[in-house]
Amino acid sequence: MPKILVVDDEQNMRTGLKDNLEFEGYEVETANDGEEGLKKILVNKYDLIILDVMMPKKSGFDVCKETRKNGITTPIILLTAKGEEIDKVVGLEIGADDYVTKPFSLRELIARVKAILRRSDNLIMDNESREIKIGKLTIDFNSYKATLKNKDVAMSHKEFEILRYLWKHRNATVSRDDLLTEIWGYDETPTTRTVDNFILKLRQKIENDPNHPQVILTVHGIGYKLIIS
Repeated sequence: MPKILVVDDEQNMRTGLKDNLEFEGYEVETANDGEEGLKKILVNKYDLIILDVMMPKKSGFDVCKETRKNGITTPIILLTAKGEEIDKVVGLEIGADDYVTKPFSLRELIARVKAILRRSDNLIMDNESREIKIGKLTIDFNSYKATLKNKDVAMSHKEFEILRYLWKHRNATVSRDDLLTEIWGYDETPTTRTVDNFILKLRQKIENDPNHPQVILTVHGIGYKLIIS
Protein backbone atom coordinates (compact mmCIF):
# COMPACT_ATOMS: atom_id res chain seq x y z
CA MET A 1 0.00 0.00 0.00
CA PRO A 2 1.59 3.34 -1.04
CA LYS A 3 2.32 5.68 1.86
CA ILE A 4 1.64 9.40 1.43
CA LEU A 5 2.60 12.35 3.63
CA VAL A 6 0.32 15.40 3.56
CA VAL A 7 1.92 18.61 4.91
CA ASP A 8 -0.48 21.54 5.29
CA ASP A 9 -1.13 24.04 8.09
CA GLU A 10 -4.89 24.13 7.40
CA GLN A 11 -6.64 21.44 9.45
CA ASN A 12 -9.64 21.16 7.14
CA MET A 13 -7.34 20.66 4.15
CA ARG A 14 -5.27 18.00 5.96
CA THR A 15 -8.35 16.14 7.15
CA GLY A 16 -10.08 16.30 3.78
CA LEU A 17 -7.04 15.06 1.86
CA LYS A 18 -6.35 12.32 4.40
CA ASP A 19 -9.93 11.02 4.29
CA ASN A 20 -10.14 11.04 0.49
CA LEU A 21 -6.71 9.49 -0.07
CA GLU A 22 -7.44 6.76 2.49
CA PHE A 23 -10.72 6.11 0.66
CA GLU A 24 -8.61 5.51 -2.46
CA GLY A 25 -6.63 2.88 -0.56
CA TYR A 26 -3.50 4.83 0.42
CA GLU A 27 -1.86 4.96 3.83
CA VAL A 28 -1.70 8.61 4.88
CA GLU A 29 0.27 10.54 7.50
CA THR A 30 -0.03 14.29 8.09
CA ALA A 31 2.09 17.16 9.40
CA ASN A 32 0.85 20.55 10.65
CA ASP A 33 3.63 22.75 9.25
CA GLY A 34 6.82 22.70 7.21
CA GLU A 35 9.13 22.08 10.14
CA GLU A 36 7.18 19.02 11.34
CA GLY A 37 6.85 17.81 7.77
CA LEU A 38 10.61 17.95 7.14
CA LYS A 39 11.33 16.04 10.36
CA LYS A 40 8.99 13.26 9.23
CA ILE A 41 10.47 13.20 5.74
CA LEU A 42 14.00 12.80 7.08
CA VAL A 43 13.19 9.80 9.30
CA ASN A 44 10.41 7.99 7.40
CA LYS A 45 10.03 6.53 3.93
CA TYR A 46 7.10 7.73 1.84
CA ASP A 47 6.00 6.98 -1.70
CA LEU A 48 4.67 10.51 -2.25
CA ILE A 49 4.67 13.87 -0.43
CA ILE A 50 1.89 16.46 -0.84
CA LEU A 51 3.31 19.76 0.32
CA ASP A 52 1.59 23.12 0.80
CA VAL A 53 3.75 26.09 -0.21
CA MET A 54 2.54 28.79 2.19
CA MET A 55 3.14 27.47 5.71
CA PRO A 56 4.55 28.77 9.00
CA LYS A 57 8.06 27.89 10.26
CA LYS A 58 9.18 26.49 6.88
CA SER A 59 7.62 27.14 3.49
CA GLY A 60 6.93 24.29 1.11
CA PHE A 61 9.71 25.56 -1.14
CA ASP A 62 12.20 25.36 1.76
CA VAL A 63 11.03 21.86 2.71
CA CYS A 64 11.34 20.73 -0.91
CA LYS A 65 14.87 22.15 -1.23
CA GLU A 66 16.04 20.57 2.03
CA THR A 67 14.46 17.24 1.09
CA ARG A 68 16.41 17.14 -2.17
CA LYS A 69 19.57 18.42 -0.47
CA ASN A 70 19.41 15.36 1.78
CA GLY A 71 19.31 13.07 -1.25
CA ILE A 72 15.64 12.09 -0.84
CA THR A 73 14.04 11.53 -4.24
CA THR A 74 10.45 10.86 -3.12
CA PRO A 75 8.01 12.50 -5.58
CA ILE A 76 6.60 15.82 -4.33
CA ILE A 77 3.36 17.55 -5.32
CA LEU A 78 3.22 21.23 -4.32
CA LEU A 79 -0.07 22.87 -3.35
CA THR A 80 0.00 26.60 -4.03
CA ALA A 81 -2.57 29.37 -3.89
CA LYS A 82 -0.43 31.41 -6.26
CA GLY A 83 -1.20 31.12 -9.93
CA GLU A 84 1.73 33.05 -11.35
CA GLU A 85 3.91 31.05 -13.73
CA ILE A 86 7.13 32.08 -11.94
CA ASP A 87 6.02 30.37 -8.73
CA LYS A 88 5.20 27.17 -10.58
CA VAL A 89 8.53 27.25 -12.41
CA VAL A 90 10.46 27.82 -9.17
CA GLY A 91 8.69 24.90 -7.52
CA LEU A 92 9.55 22.53 -10.35
CA GLU A 93 13.13 23.74 -10.61
CA ILE A 94 13.89 23.11 -6.91
CA GLY A 95 12.90 19.49 -7.25
CA ALA A 96 9.10 19.23 -7.10
CA ASP A 97 7.48 16.79 -9.50
CA ASP A 98 4.09 18.41 -9.90
CA TYR A 99 1.98 21.27 -8.61
CA VAL A 100 -1.72 21.90 -8.06
CA THR A 101 -3.11 25.41 -7.68
CA LYS A 102 -5.71 26.05 -4.98
CA PRO A 103 -8.65 25.85 -5.20
CA PHE A 104 -8.52 22.46 -6.93
CA SER A 105 -10.86 19.54 -7.42
CA LEU A 106 -10.14 16.37 -5.48
CA ARG A 107 -10.58 14.39 -8.68
CA GLU A 108 -7.76 16.35 -10.30
CA LEU A 109 -5.41 15.91 -7.34
CA ILE A 110 -6.11 12.19 -7.03
CA ALA A 111 -5.51 11.79 -10.78
CA ARG A 112 -2.12 13.49 -10.35
CA VAL A 113 -1.32 11.25 -7.37
CA LYS A 114 -2.16 8.10 -9.31
CA ALA A 115 -0.15 9.24 -12.35
CA ILE A 116 2.98 9.95 -10.31
CA LEU A 117 2.76 6.70 -8.34
CA ARG A 118 2.21 4.78 -11.57
CA ARG A 119 5.31 6.33 -13.14
CA SER A 120 7.28 5.53 -9.98
CA ASP A 121 6.18 1.90 -10.16
CA ASN A 122 7.19 1.71 -13.81
CA LEU A 123 10.59 3.16 -12.98
CA ILE A 124 11.21 0.58 -10.27
CA MET A 125 9.88 -2.37 -12.30
CA ASP A 126 11.77 -1.58 -15.49
CA ASN A 127 14.13 -4.56 -15.79
CA GLU A 128 16.34 -2.91 -18.39
CA SER A 129 17.19 -0.07 -16.02
CA ARG A 130 19.90 -1.82 -14.03
CA GLU A 131 23.12 -0.11 -13.07
CA ILE A 132 24.37 1.76 -16.11
CA LYS A 133 27.03 4.32 -16.93
CA ILE A 134 25.93 7.72 -18.23
CA GLY A 135 28.71 10.26 -18.55
CA LYS A 136 30.55 10.53 -15.23
CA LEU A 137 27.77 8.89 -13.26
CA THR A 138 26.75 5.35 -12.51
CA ILE A 139 22.94 5.18 -12.45
CA ASP A 140 20.65 2.59 -10.89
CA PHE A 141 17.12 3.49 -11.92
CA ASN A 142 15.60 0.76 -9.72
CA SER A 143 16.94 2.30 -6.51
CA TYR A 144 16.95 5.95 -7.67
CA LYS A 145 20.68 6.02 -7.00
CA ALA A 146 23.41 7.98 -8.75
CA THR A 147 27.06 7.67 -7.81
CA LEU A 148 30.38 9.19 -8.82
CA LYS A 149 33.47 7.24 -7.76
CA ASN A 150 31.34 5.32 -5.23
CA LYS A 151 29.98 8.52 -3.67
CA ASP A 152 26.26 9.30 -3.83
CA VAL A 153 25.17 12.19 -6.05
CA ALA A 154 21.88 13.88 -5.10
CA MET A 155 19.29 13.84 -7.88
CA SER A 156 15.58 14.64 -7.76
CA HIS A 157 12.90 12.18 -8.80
CA LYS A 158 12.14 14.34 -11.83
CA GLU A 159 15.80 14.32 -12.89
CA PHE A 160 15.78 10.52 -12.76
CA GLU A 161 12.61 10.43 -14.88
CA ILE A 162 14.07 12.76 -17.51
CA LEU A 163 17.32 10.83 -17.62
CA ARG A 164 15.51 7.51 -17.85
CA TYR A 165 13.41 8.80 -20.77
CA LEU A 166 16.54 10.00 -22.56
CA TRP A 167 18.19 6.64 -21.84
CA LYS A 168 15.26 4.70 -23.29
CA HIS A 169 15.56 6.87 -26.44
CA ARG A 170 19.36 7.05 -26.40
CA ASN A 171 21.10 8.17 -29.57
CA ALA A 172 17.77 9.52 -30.85
CA THR A 173 16.49 13.08 -30.76
CA VAL A 174 13.88 13.76 -28.08
CA SER A 175 11.86 16.96 -28.45
CA ARG A 176 11.11 19.32 -25.58
CA ASP A 177 7.42 18.68 -26.19
CA ASP A 178 8.02 14.93 -25.82
CA LEU A 179 9.67 15.52 -22.46
CA LEU A 180 6.86 17.81 -21.29
CA THR A 181 4.20 15.30 -22.32
CA GLU A 182 5.88 12.12 -21.15
CA ILE A 183 7.50 13.34 -17.93
CA TRP A 184 4.95 15.81 -16.61
CA GLY A 185 2.12 13.95 -18.29
CA TYR A 186 -0.83 16.33 -18.07
CA ASP A 187 -2.41 19.09 -20.13
CA GLU A 188 -1.24 22.13 -18.17
CA THR A 189 2.50 21.70 -18.62
CA PRO A 190 5.36 23.92 -17.50
CA THR A 191 7.27 25.84 -20.12
CA THR A 192 10.07 24.51 -22.30
CA ARG A 193 12.38 26.77 -20.29
CA THR A 194 11.80 24.46 -17.32
CA VAL A 195 12.94 21.49 -19.41
CA ASP A 196 16.06 23.39 -20.45
CA ASN A 197 16.87 24.16 -16.81
CA PHE A 198 16.52 20.49 -15.83
CA ILE A 199 18.84 19.51 -18.68
CA LEU A 200 21.34 22.13 -17.47
CA LYS A 201 21.30 20.60 -13.98
CA LEU A 202 21.75 17.09 -15.39
CA ARG A 203 24.70 18.23 -17.49
CA GLN A 204 26.38 19.70 -14.41
CA LYS A 205 26.29 16.25 -12.83
CA ILE A 206 26.97 14.08 -15.87
CA GLU A 207 29.31 15.96 -18.17
CA ASN A 208 33.08 16.34 -17.69
CA ASP A 209 32.68 19.88 -19.03
CA PRO A 210 29.06 21.08 -18.77
CA ASN A 211 29.85 24.10 -20.96
CA HIS A 212 30.85 21.77 -23.80
CA PRO A 213 28.50 18.78 -23.43
CA GLN A 214 29.38 15.48 -25.03
CA VAL A 215 26.69 13.26 -23.49
CA ILE A 216 23.45 15.27 -23.58
CA LEU A 217 23.56 17.23 -26.82
CA THR A 218 21.27 20.05 -27.88
CA VAL A 219 19.49 19.56 -31.19
CA HIS A 220 18.76 23.17 -32.02
CA GLY A 221 15.11 24.00 -32.55
CA ILE A 222 14.00 20.52 -31.51
CA GLY A 223 15.30 19.16 -28.21
CA TYR A 224 18.04 16.87 -26.94
CA LYS A 225 19.93 13.68 -27.68
CA LEU A 226 21.62 11.36 -25.16
CA ILE A 227 24.78 9.97 -26.76
CA ILE A 228 25.79 6.49 -25.64
CA SER A 229 28.62 4.84 -27.53
